[in-house]
Amino acid sequence: MQTKEVLEILDKGMKKLIFLFSFLSILSIENFSFPQNRELKGTISLSGAWAIYPTAIAWAEAFQRKNSGVKIEVSAGGAGKGVADLLAGFVDIGMVSRDPSPSELEKGIFPVLILHDAVFPIISEKNPFIEEVVKRGINREIFIAIYEGRIKNWDEVIGRKVGRPIHVYTRSDSCGAGESWAKYLGKKQEDLKGIGVYGDPGILASVSRDPFGIGYSNFSYVFERNGSILKGIKLVPIDSNNNGIADKGEVYSNREEASKAINKDKYLVRRKNYFFTKGKPKGLVKDFVKFVLSDEGAKIVEDIGTSLPLPKEEREKVSRSLE
Repeated sequence: MQTKEVLEILDKGMKKLIFLFSFLSILSIENFSFPQNRELKGTISLSGAWAIYPTAIAWAEAFQRKNSGVKIEVSAGGAGKGVADLLAGFVDIGMVSRDPSPSELEKGIFPVLILHDAVFPIISEKNPFIEEVVKRGINREIFIAIYEGRIKNWDEVIGRKVGRPIHVYTRSDSCGAGESWAKYLGKKQEDLKGIGVYGDPGILASVSRDPFGIGYSNFSYVFERNGSILKGIKLVPIDSNNNGIADKGEVYSNREEASKAINKDKYLVRRKNYFFTKGKPKGLVKDFVKFVLSDEGAKIVEDIGTSLPLPKEEREKVSRSLE
């Protein structure tokens, strides 16, 4: 075979290879680039913690506006219900306002950190001793005695004889708020004595109506949209240094002051909120979780003011863990 013929064959072969690589490149672009901009369709269901519920509703509405083919169903009922519904296969995401337990992790639950949170003790604005309570605060030992049922009137709380009963309220549903408050007192939620009330709205309504009531509620619910304390209740300062005085750093008159204390780890009953999924989130669920962790998702949290968004670095770290 002549040298010229060999060169012609090689030239034709190279052209075929170039064409083949070009064709594969086009396929690669079509197969991998297009899905990233694909039109999302499907349904996602969430249930669980009251603490997360208002924020999840806002996230869901925003995500659906961006993706008209997606429907997201969100229901509250407490962290315990969120876990139970997820394990039973009733929902795609369980909203849980506490850390996962070892047994839950063994069952294949994958926790995705989404928010920072806290629980606050509350009394009614109608409480006749409100000025003394706010001035003195209540220390951990007194709270323990209240929730063990050993303190039954306001005498020992405010330090003088008044002869008025103290009505203790706790959560009737298995929830992160109850567990977090009990943990601060060195107990489990089922150990807390008091009148059981379902959900944050229920406990807030009960305490606000009762001049002698005391209870606890999530950060998500104790502030108005404008950042002021919810009408009808008062946050009880926790006397963390047991000096019988509610010091400046222990009194929060609005959401901004409380947020700073939580973010600086100065508030005692802070915690984390999660989305639980069965295994790492995939498909549409993963798309939604990624949106929640995005800058846009964080801005929604800040705008509605119901919870505390994660710092950007923390959100990015959590997002990378999904891959």
